[in-house]
Amino acid sequence: MVTRVGVLAVQGDFERHVQTLRDIGVEAEEIRRSEQLKQLDGIIIPGGESTTFRIVMDQSDLGEELYNALRRGLPVWGTCAGAIMLGKGQGIPQPRLSLIDVEVLRNGFGRQVDSFVAPLDIKGIDSSFQGVFIRAPRFIDVGASVEVLSRYKDEAVMARQGNVLISSFHPELTPDDRVHRWFVEHIVSKRH
Repeated sequence: MVTRVGVLAVQGDFERHVQTLRDIGVEAEEIRRSEQLKQLDGIIIPGGESTTFRIVMDQSDLGEELYNALRRGLPVWGTCAGAIMLGKGQGIPQPRLSLIDVEVLRNGFGRQVDSFVAPLDIKGIDSSFQGVFIRAPRFIDVGASVEVLSRYKDEAVMARQGNVLISSFHPELTPDDRVHRWFVEHIVSKRH
């Protein structure tokens, strides 16, 4: 059976997610319309500008249909701004989807000039992964039912709750496909 994962293509670096998925043998599709959500095994909400995500999605039925699909259990991974959308929190953007019990602080690691790369140990991945942090959010309150998969200086930077995965870093900006493989193998494929 072919695994089919969509990447929300409203803005952000969705092309790199799509290419990485294709490189690991997954059928990947750029998602721009609500009807494309049917027949997906999972979806990635990429980094970008979280406020713009909300504006664009609210101007069509894509936002509501995506939320409904996620509430029904569609596996999802949010990177950076995608994590902001999936988590809980105050301020911009509102409303958040609150699909994972993590409060996500927008630009928590600083502005663009504060971007950095750091080696990360990720549960289920056997050696260090280079995490790219660009205006990265902070996970400031992680609920007891959430599994923390990676930390940077004792702070959670990758976490999972059921079918929802979030990372404050950008795995698509490296040539290393192991986090994409992990998402497909441990979350998307487990849905069936």
